[in-house]
Amino acid sequence: MRRYPSPYVSSFSFGPGPLSTALKALIGANVVMFVGQIFFPIITDVLGLQPFVVARYLWVWQLATYMFLHGGLFHILFNMLALWMFGTELERIWGTRYFLKFYFVTGVGAGLLTVLFSLLPFGFAQQLYRANVIGASGAIYGLLLAYGLYFPDRPIYMYFVFPVPAKVFVAIMGAIAFLSSLGPSGGVASATHLGGLVVAYLYLKSARIHPLSELKYRYLKWKINRVRKKFDVYSGGRGADDWDRRVH
Repeated sequence: MRRYPSPYVSSFSFGPGPLSTALKALIGANVVMFVGQIFFPIITDVLGLQPFVVARYLWVWQLATYMFLHGGLFHILFNMLALWMFGTELERIWGTRYFLKFYFVTGVGAGLLTVLFSLLPFGFAQQLYRANVIGASGAIYGLLLAYGLYFPDRPIYMYFVFPVPAKVFVAIMGAIAFLSSLGPSGGVASATHLGGLVVAYLYLKSARIHPLSELKYRYLKWKINRVRKKFDVYSGGRGADDWDRRVH
């Protein structure tokens, strides 16, 4: 008897899927800048987000360039892993153009809120004023919030061990970022994380999602469900009422 390979074996894949061209470009840019930081440390001083430099000397490009710098191997590794894990599925829904727009809006917005936060007359805020903020975490937290809104019950393994629904995971990370931003230490990165969550929430809730992208997603979802109905599987033998059924 000839054996045919099971169709389920080849359908297995790890993670959300292959990297798109846009994600490859983003990850590649982060890696190139990270290598540049190693050989030319001045890059971190010029392109990192320093609130007092932005506020006093108007080096506004730092609001965008800080997103491509990182403080260590694990820093860039986890950020790029999160970009792939959460960004892949969101790009499928929105399309590449809107995905990139959302990524940069949340990243730049998080940087701007960090600068504004550092101007507040409080000790926990003033520690940011002369700090140098680097990392894509502001935009990554924005993607995380969007993922939680679109897939609220999708399990996410917190610390790679405990499965929690995406909406709960986002709430936990938001609470951690908020409390940390008020603390005497560690508030630098946490304020930017919180800024990414706030900007992403306001951006998504302002109904500015491109209507054509959303309509395309809804249409494809309807079309897939319609095709599935044509390929229903019925168990058992052929009965009197089964002659007109499509059995596959």
